[in-house]
Amino acid sequence: MSSKINRLRAERGKNDEKIAVLRARNNEIDKQITELENLDIVGMVRSMGMTPEQLAALIQASKTDASTLTGKEEDSHEND
Repeated sequence: MSSKINRLRAERGKNDEKIAVLRARNNEIDKQITELENLDIVGMVRSMGMTPEQLAALIQASKTDASTLTGKEEDSHEND
């Protein structure tokens, strides 16, 4: 085979290795971001003095409100 082909294949292999390292680092960064976001959320909930049960009730109520609003919006568009 041509020496140029061998050099290009070697370069390609090195690039693949670099990409794998960068992907692994991005995955680690994503995990750290998620962890920090979760800590922020917990901090906000604690600063409000909410119990886990109260938080669950608030989230459930917001889901119900959102679905009610969505239903109302659909009804108003149907009447147009």
